[in-house]
Amino acid sequence: MKSTGIIRKVDDLGRIVLPIELRRSLGIGEQDPLEIFVQDDSIVLRKSSAVCIFCGSDQEIEEYMGKGVCGQCRANLRA
Repeated sequence: MKSTGIIRKVDDLGRIVLPIELRRSLGIGEQDPLEIFVQDDSIVLRKSSAVCIFCGSDQEIEEYMGKGVCGQCRANLRA
């Protein structure tokens, strides 16, 4: 991992603020979903990509009622 040299404190509610420069360079906008996971002794944030709620595929995702569904699962649901 590459260090940015940016340090932020966690507030009383457990939140941190990602600097605007970092959000802009990574294409993270307001309300964008971020995936949070642990890798060894680090907390990693990653911009979440759309995946199917049924099978986890990231191919041909379309939103239905706020959830992602892939083409294959849509075909299975129609059948």
